[in-house]
Amino acid sequence: MERREFLALLAASAYRELAWRLGLSATTEQAKADVSLRISPVELEVAPGKLIKTTGYNGSAPGPILRLREGQPVTVDVFNETKTPELVHWHGLLVPSEVDGSEEEGTPVVPPGGARRYSFVPRPSGTRWYHSHTHAGRDMKRATYTGQFGFLYIEARQEPGQYDAEVFLALHGWNADLSAQSGEGTLEVTYPVYSVNSHALGSGDPLRVKEGQRVLFRILNASATDQHRIALPGHRFQIVGLDGNAVPVPREVDVLEMGPAERIDAIVEMKQPGVWVLGEASAAMRNSGLGVVIEYANRSAPPQWTAPPDAPWDYTGFGRDAETAAPAGGVVPLVFRKKFAGHNWVDKWTINGKSFPKTEPLRVRSHVRYRLRFDNQSDEAHPVHLHRHSFELTRFAGRATSGVIKDVVVVPAMQQVEVDFTADNPGPTLFHCHQQLHMDYGFMTLLQYED
Repeated sequence: MERREFLALLAASAYRELAWRLGLSATTEQAKADVSLRISPVELEVAPGKLIKTTGYNGSAPGPILRLREGQPVTVDVFNETKTPELVHWHGLLVPSEVDGSEEEGTPVVPPGGARRYSFVPRPSGTRWYHSHTHAGRDMKRATYTGQFGFLYIEARQEPGQYDAEVFLALHGWNADLSAQSGEGTLEVTYPVYSVNSHALGSGDPLRVKEGQRVLFRILNASATDQHRIALPGHRFQIVGLDGNAVPVPREVDVLEMGPAERIDAIVEMKQPGVWVLGEASAAMRNSGLGVVIEYANRSAPPQWTAPPDAPWDYTGFGRDAETAAPAGGVVPLVFRKKFAGHNWVDKWTINGKSFPKTEPLRVRSHVRYRLRFDNQSDEAHPVHLHRHSFELTRFAGRATSGVIKDVVVVPAMQQVEVDFTADNPGPTLFHCHQQLHMDYGFMTLLQYED
């Protein structure tokens, strides 16, 4: 063997070793992956004459529902057929920083025209999702404004299956516009068109059900910025899971309230035969497409809608009414404030007085439990998300609770929320508001392990 050939083989071997350690590689170096995702331009006709031009996965938006087994290693090849770098974030999974899908944590991007292989062990079980995790700024055709999102369901080793049918519904707004919406002239995001999955209300096939069925709805708010209130007239939702985690106290509610990135698992008993609209409580959003028709067998009529009661949403209703002592790591205060940026501009956001990338990292030690105190001193609600970890709600707007496990929580305007988490997944960890505009304009920081 000539020296040149030997060095080439040595370099290839070193590359494969490094790729194996990172969980990433050029796809030509590996056997066929378990899953393949192609990021490419997509045209989506959400309603007759309403064509959405966006970016999606595997030629559709939302992308395919990925069903993986908890604890069974998986490889995912991602091909980027666009002209911009991309990342895929595996939202809600407890994975290493190198494959989490966050550039701030050190995940390599998927280059334009290139490919990356993600290798990880899916956990925990439940309703998770995957989506783009890039900076958009004022570009409304990037990041979570696009069709780059899809359900990621991690099957438990034992699925109880106490339902007759399972339906996945993703809520999304399209053709986002950044314009002045307030007296201050601050720029905010609006959407002229909405859909549930790939169709606006009244388009596409209805969801067909039978009287007496117990239907499990797995609902995802895939909006970049909007909070949603969802109702189904004549029916109630039995909440069994939040962000993919079973709740300690399942209970029935009339309305679901969801911030961006939140998921709700709810069982509905079909006992009001007819044709109904499952949709957004806001008439403006519903009339712009955010809803889907529910049609009972052997029923044919115009779909019916009645406004739901204006009941407040409270996570603590699904938890145990118990005070939890502060954990060994103590309380970490995080104060959220808004900085007015001027007319016809986007407000900036701070955590403890600083905007990312100048925010102070949160320093933790492995295997220690901490309490994060979210102090929202602004007039807007914030759906905050901690990557690569789950947390337990311990106090919400002054009320103690325990047992509710989440990875996103909406902190109401001018309120405090406390959550406990265990630092058990070493590596840089991103914390941010999942409202894309807030995240892009400073509402981020990193959690850093000291050991």
